[in-house]
Parts: sequence; structure tokens; C-alpha cells
Amino acid sequence: MLRNMFKKTYTVIDSKYKTPDKAEEPNIPAGLWKKCNKCGQPIYAEDVRNNHYICPKCSGYFRLHAYQRIEMTADPGTFTEWDKEMEFKNPLDFPGYDKKVAATREKTGLSEAIVTGICEIGGQRAVLGVMDARFIMSSMGHAVGEKIARAVEEATKQKLPVVLFACSGGARMQEGIVSLMQMAKTSAALKRHHEAGQLYISVLTDPTTGGVTASFAMLGDVILAEPGALIGFAGPRVIEQTIGQKLPEGFQRSEFLLEHGFIDKIVPRNEMKETLSRILKLHNPDTKKEFHVDNQPSAKEDGGKKKCFCLKKSKRSAWDTVLLSRRGDRPVASDYMKELFDDFMEFSGDRYFKDDGAIVGGIASFHGMPVTVIGQEKGKNTKDNIKRNFGMPSPEGYRKALRLMKQAEAFQRPIVCFVDTPGAFCGLEAEERGQGEAIARNLFEMADLTVPVLSIVIGEGGSGGALAMAVGNEVWMLENAIYSILSPEGFASILYKDSKKASDAARVMKITAKDLLDLGLIERIIPEEEPVTGENISVVAEEMDKALGEFFLTYLAMSKEELANQRYERFRRM
Repeated sequence: MLRNMFKKTYTVIDSKYKTPDKAEEPNIPAGLWKKCNKCGQPIYAEDVRNNHYICPKCSGYFRLHAYQRIEMTADPGTFTEWDKEMEFKNPLDFPGYDKKVAATREKTGLSEAIVTGICEIGGQRAVLGVMDARFIMSSMGHAVGEKIARAVEEATKQKLPVVLFACSGGARMQEGIVSLMQMAKTSAALKRHHEAGQLYISVLTDPTTGGVTASFAMLGDVILAEPGALIGFAGPRVIEQTIGQKLPEGFQRSEFLLEHGFIDKIVPRNEMKETLSRILKLHNPDTKKEFHVDNQPSAKEDGGKKKCFCLKKSKRSAWDTVLLSRRGDRPVASDYMKELFDDFMEFSGDRYFKDDGAIVGGIASFHGMPVTVIGQEKGKNTKDNIKRNFGMPSPEGYRKALRLMKQAEAFQRPIVCFVDTPGAFCGLEAEERGQGEAIARNLFEMADLTVPVLSIVIGEGGSGGALAMAVGNEVWMLENAIYSILSPEGFASILYKDSKKASDAARVMKITAKDLLDLGLIERIIPEEEPVTGENISVVAEEMDKALGEFFLTYLAMSKEELANQRYERFRRM
């Protein structure tokens, strides 16, 4: 019977098939089947609803009504709508505009193209705004801009985060220049919200284009996107007509933006609420309570003396240490992140050009305290090495790291950097995009960050490419790590005119952890009773965990000015 119903319905929704005669129509329940606008296949409506409005056959995303989105995002019974009724204005006296808006209001039950209000998401209070494509393609006119500005202003006043779901064809043509001004209005409200230290999460859905993309949609502290969403300033049809070329597959889709560094994450719809909840929790002021780790004396409590490190006397040469620092089975930054921190969530992109796989970073918690963690990542196999460029960051990698550091400063989170690079990438394209400027900018900006910064050299610390992640209040090294002006091979080639003398160079360069501690250039050595591998990383991580607790107890007690001054004086005396 169901198979017969399927056949009859299929003929109704697909014009390629013969329309059934009237005698058959009463046997087809209205609304039971839908046609997927992605794959064209008939699908059972209830299956679509139960699958977060995602096609069960092709995984294509259906556009959601605002209240459907709110139901999927807000905790049940917590959403209170603001500014439900908005006064209509026709600033240009555009012919027929008033009738079009009236008809759309009647059809959708909405007064405008966005619904705003306050709710809880996973128990976290937030101001929520959701655009609805049914209302003149969610174009942004005065009323939309006004509702967003009011919502953001109230969020700033109540010290609440803002979550906005964008979906728009852009500016509303019928309102002309008045519509254009909403771009500035919404951006200005978000700037004040940012300056007040409050979080803004932007979620991009299909489509997000035009003036919405060029304003509030791309200004999030965290920018998420649904898979496959069309996101861009100019629409693809306009671009094709302008340049006279067909656009490549996937152009302006979420995956394209992630690759090019413009968004932090692509989040499947069924994971969106949980992801938002985690981000909100890690930014909740209640989680910034005073940090405590049992039995951890601070530097002030023990007189501020340099720690005594009981390292076993090693017979390894400096060159032996170089080889150990480069071993393929040595843990990478992400391994330490997993061992030391909870709830790590990776964020991507420099917001300018690309996401660099050589830099991994995001937010996490350390014993319940939010932190920003960033690491240089070499990879563990050939495929991963290539993806991460063997741990050699490009300019966009350093810009991503700096973006995350400035974000940490805005929300007063400590920063932990894991340093492991043979050096910054020195290719042609890196120079074209400003490798020197990117490294210099990191040194410049990190110098006066007003949050604690700790850098840990876990493998190779090569030249300026390492220093760009190591302007910390303290710098530590693992026992078998190295930190140098350049590779021993490069040093030998320049000064000895023979790269084969690299082992001799390693000895005179003073690049081991013990050498650098003796020179007063680092503050702590993390012991490795056995060279650290994936098998014994937990032993090293346990030592690191204790040391981190001590570091935080010391530096979280300092004021912003004290932190910046301590970091300045640390390098000033070198």
C-alpha cells in the first residue's frame, strides 16, 4: 500500500511523470511527501522533520523558518520574543512596497525578516536572532537593522552573549540607501558589544549574501556555518555575468570559506545546539572564578626563586638532542592539548586568506578555567605532514594565532602556546603574503597582551618562526627539545661552509634546554625520564599539569599592567 502511495505521490510532485487522474488524488494524504530541492527525490515529510530538516537521501539542508530554528536552538520554554511587531516604513515611497510587505506578513505571520529575543541554550542565557528567508528573502531593510541593533544593545546592557543566525539575499532594494545604512548601524552596535567584553557568535546559513555578509554576519568573535551554505558578498550569478566565466564547483560554499580562513568551524545542524552551548559555557563569566589547584605553591609563596630541576645527568650530546627533538614518534601539539585540557574546540582561519594547518588553536578548559591554546603542528604521517606543511607556518598561520590571542585578551583568558617548528615557511607565496610582517606583528602585539602567556617548546624551536609564538611571561622547554637561531645544518653551512659539521654547530650554539636555562633564557625544563613518545606522554603531561597550575596561580594574581610589564622586563634584560 505504501509503495502504491509512493508511486501516486511521485507523479504529483515531479512534472516528468504523468499527473494522476482526479479519482486517485483523494488517496494521497496532503503534506505526507515532499520533494527535495537538492536531489529531486520524494521524501517522507516526517522523516525530514525528525532529521533536523535534512534530506535523508542526499543530506541536503532545507531552509528553516525562524521559529523552527528557535525550537531547535533554545531550551524548551525559555525563548521570549522581543519587538514582535515593527512599524512599517517606506522611506522611498517605492511603488507597491507596502502591499508586498503586507502580503508577506499575512503569508508568514512575521512582522519582519528576523525574530529576536532572549533564551537559554544548554542552560546558558543568550540573546538570539534568527532570519527567515520567507520574508522577502530575509533582505535587510530598516526594520531588520533596527531589530538587530536593539537586540545587541539590550545584550550589551544585560552583559549577555549574542547569537545571530544569518540567512539573507542582502540589502532590501525597495529601501535603497536606507537599507545600506543598516550595515553600518548593526556593525556599530556590535562594536560597542565587543568593547564591553561580550561575546558574539555568528552562524551562517544558506544563503548569506550581500550587505548582510558585508556587515554583522562576518563580525562574530566566533563564526560558524552550516555545511554547503552559500556565503558571499556578490552572488554567483552576478560574478559570472561580470567576469564572463563559469565559477568552480564549491565556490562560495561553507567549505570554501573554511579553507580560505573566513570562518571558524562548519557545524552540522544536528550538532549546532551542543556546539553553541559549549562555546557559551567557555565564555560564561561564572567560569572565570578564581583558579585553584590543590597543593600548588605560587612563586610568591616560595619567595619567587628560580625552580630547582632535578634532571638526571645525561650523556647525550647536543646533536643527540637535536635528533630526539625531530623524531617522528614525538608527540605533537594536539597530543598535549588532549592530555592537558578538557572541552577543546578548534577554531580556524586568519579571516584574510586561508586556514593554515601548521597552526592548531582554539578554546578549552584547564581544571574548569577557560584558556586559549595554540600550537604549531607537524603532523604524524606523510599525508598529515603535507597538510600541515611539516609544521612550518605561513603568514596566515601566524595571523590566525594572533587572532586567537587577541580574542583571548578580549575575554581575559590565559594563553598557552606549544612551539614545535623547524622554522617559518620560506616559500615564494609566503614572501608574497608578508611572512616577515606577520612574524613581526606577532612580536609587536604579544609584547603587551594583558593576559598570562605561557610558551612551551615541545620539539624544535626554529628561529623567528618559533619566537613568533614564544613572547611569553615564561618560556619552558621539554628536556629533549631545542631552541635555536636556525638549524645546526644552516649554522654550519654559513659559518663553517660545511653542513656536515652540524653536530659541531649544535654543540657551540647552546640550543638544549639545559643550555638555555643556564643562560637565563627560559624558566623551566619539563623532565623526560625517557624520551617522550605517544606511549609515555601521560607521564610528561602529569608533570606539565602541575607546572601549569603553579604558573596560573602566580600570573592570574597579577593585574593587566603587571602582566605586560613583567613580559616586557623579561625580554628587556636579555
